Amino acid sequence: MAKELWKPGNMLYPLPAVMVSMADKNGKYNIITLAWVGTVCTNPPMVSISVRPERYSYPILKETGEFVINLTTKELAFATDYCGVKSGRDVDKFKEMKLTPLPGKEVAAPLIAESPVNIECRVRDIQELGSHHMFLADVVAVHADEQYMDEQRKFHLEQAEPIIYSHGAYLTCGEMLGTFGYSVRKR
Repeated sequence: MAKELWKPGNMLYPLPAVMVSMADKNGKYNIITLAWVGTVCTNPPMVSISVRPERYSYPILKETGEFVINLTTKELAFATDYCGVKSGRDVDKFKEMKLTPLPGKEVAAPLIAESPVNIECRVRDIQELGSHHMFLADVVAVHADEQYMDEQRKFHLEQAEPIIYSHGAYLTCGEMLGTFGYSVRKR
């Protein structure tokens, strides 16, 4: 199989496309769409988001140290893109996209009601890495939409039709191929 050699770059795709909501010190809400987001640790639960310092959201995140990661869906794809290309300097993204802010339980940043999962976060550290600065954060609360719970209280995110981001495109996740450990289970 032939391979073409490219210059070094981040080719870790696909990634979750998420909307990160926040409130500045005056209570003004904003949303930024990010794909540079990841799980860091299970215990204690930690995540990271990476943001360019020139983005409008950056000083808000740095000053308040709080944000909410809101998972996105096929239904939220248009709003997800809009919140990534429009600046909160110029528009109220909640208003323009008809998104509903809900109060967080542990942070001042709002949840997006239309999101199936909202992850409240408090910044632990900021790593200045280059083009992006990474906000390392503790997960302080998680909200899951009850409409995706079955009778055994198992959460079915796939029913919300989550979206992913790959090389400039938003995609749905597709079909399930197996579950964790299926390759070694006895048949």
